[in-house]
Amino acid sequence: MSRPRVLITRRDVPQKALDIINDKCEVDIWHESFPIPRDELLKKISGKDAILCCVTEKIDKDVLDAAGPNLKVIGTMSVGHDHLNLEEIKRRGIKVGYTPGILTDATAELTVALLLATSRRMFEAHTEILNGGWKKSVWSPLWMNGWGLLGSTVGIFGLGRIGQGVLRRLQGFGVKRFIYSGHFPRKEGEEMGAEYVSFDNLLAESDFIIVTCALNDETREIFDDKAFAKMKNSAIIVNTSRGGVIHQDALIKALKTKQIRAAGLDVMVPEPLPTDHELITLPNCTLIPHIGSAEATTREAMATLTATNIVAGLEGHPMPAALC
Repeated sequence: MSRPRVLITRRDVPQKALDIINDKCEVDIWHESFPIPRDELLKKISGKDAILCCVTEKIDKDVLDAAGPNLKVIGTMSVGHDHLNLEEIKRRGIKVGYTPGILTDATAELTVALLLATSRRMFEAHTEILNGGWKKSVWSPLWMNGWGLLGSTVGIFGLGRIGQGVLRRLQGFGVKRFIYSGHFPRKEGEEMGAEYVSFDNLLAESDFIIVTCALNDETREIFDDKAFAKMKNSAIIVNTSRGGVIHQDALIKALKTKQIRAAGLDVMVPEPLPTDHELITLPNCTLIPHIGSAEATTREAMATLTATNIVAGLEGHPMPAALC
């Protein structure tokens, strides 16, 4: 019998994962250093039995049509799945594997790092070294002053695995009060001393808002003009979930008018962000390029689980981490 054919959309997938798939399948890899273009994806997926993809590949009806009836398994190297048209995928009976849990610690660590970099103005300060500002302002009492976590109220929007990981890591920073909002109160929140509040109260009471929710129809652009208007002028927002949770034009307006103090973003719209985008010009906006899970052992574990999901699905066995 012929071996199942698998399309891998990235060339830099860790070798351990490639070995798992190569052992059982015929592999077609996109070998360029940039994400596979849409037209190449539509061409290469034709006749494949499975695909290993990332969040950069939108798997929608057009892609599924191009794949044809052979496609039985999708393995996404992510926990987020807003790039997958799950309704259409389920209708066709295609199995989907993903990577929950593995990236929790890495993303929580990165979230705390981004919060600190934003609140203590680290990127701004680094720029001052390069442009000579340090020499002009050395030891000026008010120069590069940031804002600390001690005695603050930290609000977390979405107290899932990553939100809980962030809360645990912030407990040693002298935060006075943790609050969170979501669909319902969580036992874990109570155990960690966090108070469940409405979304409006989260906006109004938080000194720092950390966004770690999933992107769906309820959360899409939930941080809009109205939401920013309810926040403190001194508030800082940090987003490591998905860029679509924030209405980006509203955020730009809030930052420029000092409606809020600052923002730290690991995710944005579009990705990658154009180098001439207005967000890049704002000194009170700290940007990093969607690297929440970019930690070596984490990425290898994500890739290995994705490969194992694909092989299990192709062989008719239960996936270790099945989305559907």
